Amino acid sequence: MREEIMKTESGPVTGGSARLIKTPCGTVRGAVSAKGDCVVFKGIRYAEAERFCYPTEVTHWDGVYEADRFGNCSYQPRAFYDESKVPEKAFYYHEFREGESYTYSEDCLFLNIWTPLNAERAPVLFYIHGGGFKGGCGHEKHFDGAAYCRQGILTVTINYRLGPLGFACMEEWKDEKGCVGNYAMYDQMAALSWIRRNIAAFGGDPDRITLMGQSAGAMSVQQHCLSPLTRGSFCGAVMMSGGGVMKGFSPTAALNDAEPFWRELDCRVVKACGVGMRKAEPSVIFKEFHTLTKERPEAAMACGPIIDGVFLPEPPMEIVSDGGAHEIPYLMGSTSEDIVPPIVHKMAKGWARLQSDMGRCPSYAFFFDRQLPGDDCGAWHSADLWYAFGTLENSWRPFGAWDRELSDIMVRYFSDFIRTGNPNGGGLPRWLPMEKGQNRVMRFGDHGVAMGGVSVARLNHTMRTKTSVGE
Repeated sequence: MREEIMKTESGPVTGGSARLIKTPCGTVRGAVSAKGDCVVFKGIRYAEAERFCYPTEVTHWDGVYEADRFGNCSYQPRAFYDESKVPEKAFYYHEFREGESYTYSEDCLFLNIWTPLNAERAPVLFYIHGGGFKGGCGHEKHFDGAAYCRQGILTVTINYRLGPLGFACMEEWKDEKGCVGNYAMYDQMAALSWIRRNIAAFGGDPDRITLMGQSAGAMSVQQHCLSPLTRGSFCGAVMMSGGGVMKGFSPTAALNDAEPFWRELDCRVVKACGVGMRKAEPSVIFKEFHTLTKERPEAAMACGPIIDGVFLPEPPMEIVSDGGAHEIPYLMGSTSEDIVPPIVHKMAKGWARLQSDMGRCPSYAFFFDRQLPGDDCGAWHSADLWYAFGTLENSWRPFGAWDRELSDIMVRYFSDFIRTGNPNGGGLPRWLPMEKGQNRVMRFGDHGVAMGGVSVARLNHTMRTKTSVGE
């Protein structure tokens, strides 16, 4: 039996006239946005999945699909407690979620589409949210595709399974093909497949899809850039504060590394309710998951993609070194107060430089160090999302003229990259690709935008003198 938690009720979309679209799956009804600058389709089901099983893509529905409200978020720890009262969670709650409403369920495989008015074969931005593979959703208030629609870019955001429901794996759970785990990654692939089959009906170009993600979403994008299963499904990648490569570091574990943690969690669930994770209520699973990761923070590293021999056939560094990364343009960057600034920045630059050094694809790097107004936390992990999505008006912060200009600049750069694989579309400072021996990084700062270098010594100093926040 599936549990469902509704924190507060979500209302239907508001705005202008309804729009009917005929897709290969059936007819869907969206609505023109309140500002009249795009058409919004909320909560379209792209797949279904039983617990610890791979998703089945939706191919047909009867009648008219009413895409007038966001779909359920995946179950996640915050569904079971008041995060505003948890010190380490309160910052992000206040920043992104205060006053918002979310519904949580295992039935969570939904996506959202913002399409330009009268779009025809528009480039597509396919965004994967972050949250440490344990939290988040595709419709938090900083995610809105209207700014990209004004640039002629169609935008998609998705929900996918999180935490134990998305990544738990044990040997005896293998399916008939010998696959286990990585359910969240297969959810993302199912959403991408659905978009490729249906997006033309919304005015998008299935041959011009760019993946973009931040934090765990960026790590997800990286895994898709390494997987043979997604080769040819997209033409560019944007990774913000995640992904990348650096010797001695990989976010990906093998099954035999992750399995002991999941077995311990399963034993705790059995002790708590008499049945294992396959049959237990999600509330029990996530309560025990939260307790275990609090007691042993290092165990949380098991909650993420694994090298399963299918989706990821080898460790990321080996795939990259062997030339197995997709040969597409890359754009990567970090913020000055990221969770671990030197590591995140070196990983981003390492990936970009490695791809460019191999001469197969252009790669562009950025560094965001605009100190956000309203407090003294600086350019914290995720701070650049307000700017990259052009959603400053949705924030409580007292953003000023330069913030609005910087946001417009970032959206224009990113739009040009999504459109052509090159962020240089004219009218802005030239963004040079990474090149061997050159420290080419675009700086988005307090007083301007310019090419320049970022030293690891400076990032180490930042880490020592400021406290990073992270989710």
